[in-house]
Amino acid sequence: MAIIDSKIVEFIEEHHVLTLATCNNNKPYCATMFYFSDISVISDNESIEFVFTSDDHTRHVNEALVNKDVAGSIALETSIVGKIQGVQFTGIISKLEDAELSKAKKKYVKRFPIALLATLHLWKINVDFIKLTDNRLGFGKKLIWQKCHNEI
Repeated sequence: MAIIDSKIVEFIEEHHVLTLATCNNNKPYCATMFYFSDISVISDNESIEFVFTSDDHTRHVNEALVNKDVAGSIALETSIVGKIQGVQFTGIISKLEDAELSKAKKKYVKRFPIALLATLHLWKINVDFIKLTDNRLGFGKKLIWQKCHNEI
């Protein structure tokens, strides 16, 4: 198993907006949303999860209910080539419920206090692959983490 590189963790935790890509009937779609991450680097069971809120009637949620395989990205917006950073990821989406939902709501509101004013429908992406591109480490430098197949 590959260990999650600390540079991947740092990048994810420094940001709060991701773009989620879904696909239905061979028609791709993207949506942008606020997220918080839940990253575990315990040696036997590493995981990366993104938690976000979205209403059940949105296009991306409806597509994810049909095809739970999703992809996405998080990018640093810069025009300086030497500072370009971003991650691309794939994973499985699911709706949070019961105790997991309650715990996640507390974390989401802590990260985004304005969410207290909203009805939260929380979803998580259980990441199975992530690639960080970080030009600060050298032009086009990539760091990759992938879940072992027996963990997926």
